[in-house]
Amino acid sequence: MAQRGLGFWQRFAVVLVLPVLKVWTKRTWTGMENMPRTGGVIIAPNHASHFDPLVVAHYIYGTGRWPRFLGKASLWKVPVLGPFLRKVKQIPVERGSVEAVKSLDALVEALNDGGVVVIYPEGTTTRQPDLWPMRGKTGAARLALLTGAPVIPMANWGAHTIYDPRTSKLHIRARTPVTVITGKPVDLSRWEGATPTRAVLEEMTDAIMLDVQRLVAEVRGETAPAGLYDRPAAKRASAGEEA
Repeated sequence: MAQRGLGFWQRFAVVLVLPVLKVWTKRTWTGMENMPRTGGVIIAPNHASHFDPLVVAHYIYGTGRWPRFLGKASLWKVPVLGPFLRKVKQIPVERGSVEAVKSLDALVEALNDGGVVVIYPEGTTTRQPDLWPMRGKTGAARLALLTGAPVIPMANWGAHTIYDPRTSKLHIRARTPVTVITGKPVDLSRWEGATPTRAVLEEMTDAIMLDVQRLVAEVRGETAPAGLYDRPAAKRASAGEEA
């Protein structure tokens, strides 16, 4: 377990959260050998539930690493919560402003310091009706191109039975099955040294998300849809049908 090098507040978070998760979930963890034991790494999970960050964090902690999630910068302004997030080394992200550059600098610094940065490429919980992954945003690809850090694809499944974003219902039941699997680093070698144009970043992002989708299909024991769910295209199609 990840113990060495943790500060007081990180240990406090573990003591506070881990016993609850151990009672609340029944865990199946595979692919942990694919998690680098040292050095900066980008973890790219699917996002099927607002509860799955806790499941993902538990898994990463179980590999001996400390997870550093991105969060809306506004959370850092909340009394008590903001200082706590800072103490446990989570990373505030500003969106849609010049401050976003500072957020990128913080991510680069975290990776250069050997940290494990968790980026949900989808940016939000999936809107695919059956909770398959969507096409991602380009942040993880941009960061990988900038730092050279490996991108580890991750799939988690089962957290939606605790909190389902489609119904906004929370189910409290002991030993709810949750599964997490990580794959080998995404092969992004063809883009090494490339200029981060929109086309390049989108191609890299699709490569990342297709690896994630393959892992989700493996965990679910089902055949994934052809391609990735494109939310904007689905909205346009729906609008066309209504018209």
